[in-house]
Amino acid sequence: MKNSMWGGRFSSGPDAIMEEINASIGFDRKLYRQDIRASKAHARMLARQGIIGADDAEKIVAGLDAIEGEIDAGTFTFSRALEDIHLNIESRLKTLIGEAAGRLHTARSRNDQVAVDFRLWVRDALDATDAALRDLQTALTDKAAAHAGLVMPGFTHLQSAQPVTFGHHLLAYVEMIGRDRGRFRDARVRMNESPLGAAALAGTSFPIDRTATAEALGFDRPTANSLDSVSDRDFAIEALAAAALTAIHLSRFAEEIVIWTSAQFRFIRLSDRFTTGSSIMPQKRNPDAAELVRAKTGRIIGAQNALMIVMKGLPLAYQKDMQEDKEQVFDAFESLELVIAAMTGMVRDMEPDAAVMKAAAGSGYATATDLADWLVRTLGLPFREAHHVTGRIVGIAAERSVELDALPLETLQAVHAGITADVYSVLTVESSVASRTSYGGTAPDNVRAAAMRWRARLAAETAELPA
Repeated sequence: MKNSMWGGRFSSGPDAIMEEINASIGFDRKLYRQDIRASKAHARMLARQGIIGADDAEKIVAGLDAIEGEIDAGTFTFSRALEDIHLNIESRLKTLIGEAAGRLHTARSRNDQVAVDFRLWVRDALDATDAALRDLQTALTDKAAAHAGLVMPGFTHLQSAQPVTFGHHLLAYVEMIGRDRGRFRDARVRMNESPLGAAALAGTSFPIDRTATAEALGFDRPTANSLDSVSDRDFAIEALAAAALTAIHLSRFAEEIVIWTSAQFRFIRLSDRFTTGSSIMPQKRNPDAAELVRAKTGRIIGAQNALMIVMKGLPLAYQKDMQEDKEQVFDAFESLELVIAAMTGMVRDMEPDAAVMKAAAGSGYATATDLADWLVRTLGLPFREAHHVTGRIVGIAAERSVELDALPLETLQAVHAGITADVYSVLTVESSVASRTSYGGTAPDNVRAAAMRWRARLAAETAELPA
C-alpha cells in the first residue's frame, strides 16, 4: 500500500527493502514528547494567526494530549509503514479527530518539524546532563572535604612525584567537570533557536508568527535563515563534542579507580555494590563499574565521529542522510547518563585506606623537591645547584635502600656542609603537603577552603532550580 500521508504522487507502495532502509520509527519514537509539544505550539499559533479555525486547533491539541497519554501508557501502536514519529502521530490524530488533523501540517514540513523536535530533545538532554554532573560534583566535594588532610602520592608519568592530599586529587575532577558543565551550557545557548516555520527549506507564504512558537517552546528566538534551519545539525555535533570530553574525564577517573583498587595499590575499597566477582577465582573483587565507564567512553566519542562523517559532504538543505543523526545522539547521551550515575555512586561508595596511602606517599623519594626547596630557601643555593645536590643525596639513599629522612645528618653534610638538622622538618609527607600553600596548592587548608567554595556554589545552583 502507498503511504496515505504523502502518497498522492505515488501509485504504489515502496519495495520491502525501501521500507526497511527508510523507516526511522524504531528509534525516533523517542522524540514523541518533543513532537507533540511542538505540534501543539504550532496549532495554537495557526489559530491565533487565523490560518486555521480555533475549534480545529482545540481538537488538535486535545487529540495530541490523548496520543501522548497512549504512548505513555504503552497502548499506542507504532507503524513502520508510516516511517517516522511525525507521521505515526499525525495518522493517529486523524483517527481520533478526523478532518481537522489534516490542518496541523499547514505551514510546516517534516524538515522543520524534525529539526525542532531534535533540538528540543538535545536541549532536554543537556539540562539532564548538567543536573547529573552537578550531583557528581557534590559527591566529589563532600568526599574531598572529608579527606582534605589525607596524604597520598601524586604522580607524574605514573611515577611517585610529590605528596598530595586525597581531597586535592578529587577536587581536580570537580574542576574538570565544572568546565564540562560550562561547555554544555554554552552549547545550549547557541542551539536555543527555533527552526519551526522554516518549512521544507524556503519558509512559507502563510502569515505565521515564528517568534510566538519559539517563545512557546522556550527558545530565545527563531532561526534566521530557512535553509540553515532545516540543514543544521551543529547543535547535535557540539553537544556530542561536550559529551565526548566529559566522558574522557570520567574515563580518566575510572582508570585511576581501577588502579587504586588493585592489590598492588590498595588505596581505596569499593563495596559489593560497585564490584563483581570471578566465576573461577573466588578471591577476586573486580571494579567492573569503573571499567565499563572507560569502555562506554568509546561509544560516546564514536557517536561524535559518526555524526560528523554523516554531515561532512551534505549540500544544503535537508538530505535523508540526516535521518542517521539521532541514533548516535540518543545512544551517546543515554550512555553518558549511565556513566555519570555510576561514577557518582562509586565516589560516594569508595573508602580510602589512609595508612596505605600515607606509606605510598612517602616512598620513591617524594619529598626530594622539598629538600631542594629547603636548600634554596635556607642556604641560598641557586635552584639548579640545589637540584644537583638533592640528586646526589637521592642517589645515596637509593644505594642504601632507605628513604631520605632515614639518612644520617653527617651523610647529608658530606654532600653539602651547610645542611643542618632543620632539614628533617621538610622531609615528612605531612610537612610537604602543608607547605604547598600557593593558590591552588595541595595544603589541607587550601583543600578545605576550595571544598567550601564549591559547596557554596553548588548549593546556590540548587537553590536556583525551579521547584
